[in-house]
Amino acid sequence: MTRNANSTGEGTGALEKALDVLDAVGSAPGGLSQGEITERLALPRTTTYRLLATLVARGLLRRDPLRKVYCLGLRCLELARQAHASPDLVAAAAGELRGLRDLTGETVDVATLDGLDVVSLGHCDSAHGDHSAALGPRKPLYCTSQGKAILAALPAEARDALVRDLALKPLTPHTLTHRHRLQAELRITAARGWSIDEEESVAGVRCVGAAVVDAQGAVRGALSVAGPAWRLTRERAELLGPEVAQSARRTGARLRAGAPVVGDPAVQAMEGPWAFHGAFPRWCPDSRRLYWCDTLAPALRVFDGGHDHELARVEAPITGLVVHGDELLLAHEAGVLRVTPDGESAPLTTWPPGRLLAVCGGNGGGLWAAFAAGANGCVVGQVQPGGAFSAQWHLDEPVQALACHPGADELVATVPASGSLLRLLPGSARVRRQAVLPAGSGRVSGLAVDAEGGAWTALREGWSVVRLAPDGELDRIVGLPVPHPTDVAVVGAGLFVTTARQPVALDVLATAPSSGRLLAVSLQG
Repeated sequence: MTRNANSTGEGTGALEKALDVLDAVGSAPGGLSQGEITERLALPRTTTYRLLATLVARGLLRRDPLRKVYCLGLRCLELARQAHASPDLVAAAAGELRGLRDLTGETVDVATLDGLDVVSLGHCDSAHGDHSAALGPRKPLYCTSQGKAILAALPAEARDALVRDLALKPLTPHTLTHRHRLQAELRITAARGWSIDEEESVAGVRCVGAAVVDAQGAVRGALSVAGPAWRLTRERAELLGPEVAQSARRTGARLRAGAPVVGDPAVQAMEGPWAFHGAFPRWCPDSRRLYWCDTLAPALRVFDGGHDHELARVEAPITGLVVHGDELLLAHEAGVLRVTPDGESAPLTTWPPGRLLAVCGGNGGGLWAAFAAGANGCVVGQVQPGGAFSAQWHLDEPVQALACHPGADELVATVPASGSLLRLLPGSARVRRQAVLPAGSGRVSGLAVDAEGGAWTALREGWSVVRLAPDGELDRIVGLPVPHPTDVAVVGAGLFVTTARQPVALDVLATAPSSGRLLAVSLQG
């Protein structure tokens, strides 16, 4: 008869020994040799050998053949990340970590709460070669910038419960060891939105941190910047605090729950030259072509289903494009052109004066446009066939894009300054604010309305496009492999998305090479 290991406790004992080995190796940044593990845990050499062989085979440990020591394996990292991957905090913070590292030159880290500690999930190393943070270690809540940022962002009851349970041990001469002083600092942190570690956890290292809070108000973790105190001075830390807080807000905005995300496998970059600033994707159902523009190296582009190429060059930066009957109307800073499907162009002389902000086609062949008015406002109305302009709405903020509901007499407008989507009903002066997207999610850019009345807009610096239902609820997010999507067109069961390359940092381009390309997105499935 086979003996049941669980009934004898031998299975549990072997498991405990394996976990002891993992703990020992995990607490040694440089790794441990087999002999050191055997001595530290007082294990028989043969037992140590068997445990190490099993843990290596399962990917939980790896053996460094040069130094002949054992280190934690990648499987440990995968398991740690999966514990916090709904959605993935590391993925949401990746662009912000790189951006903060480029801004500061210092080590940047993302961590999450685990018990009375914070656990590092990922980092970008300092450009100076000195590393003030390491992936994986547990650090106390009370004396780290990440921990204090998380504590300050928690509801008062939860924060007080954690502070009561903390053992405030001095790690450096600067560590706060009195609860009332810690609580006072947490109140200051909550008020200003970022925290500081004044050499409290590691002597000679100063850190700035900010909590990552998702759209539902849940504290998901924290970002931090760390560097030597002589380089990351108090004055510099105070300047960086708001930057770290802003990065944390953008990260939190990407962690919305409840909206299904379409991942990268549904996204394809079209072959063709990249644009400095792609914009205005417009579908022509008659020719079954997609027209779009590079606004900065001014040119009209066309995608015919197999190839994306330049159709016509323009003399000034492009400000709008609309399919109008059997031709295109292309607005630029010096006027408006009528462009044939083959790229022949001629000036349009009957066009309202003023600085054009947005233009779109209306149901029945009409044209809607927005023109700048006053210091920061705009006027939205209809362009008449003879070039006269009939104003219908006066807004105190400038719109960036207009789109007409294909099945209803209604306009939608985007306002990047406030992150708003507006609904405008012709014949009524009333303007309804359909939704406001938080600044941390990215800047709204471009607009398309689908057959159900859902509004699609791109989120610049947000790596995504989103759909808002007619009631204003965010009901779909499409993750993109580029940081600066600029505009979107709905075509059948998919999208075309224009993107920008000009504002993307060089190190980000290495991971976002499709920046500036036209993207096709399948929404099926």
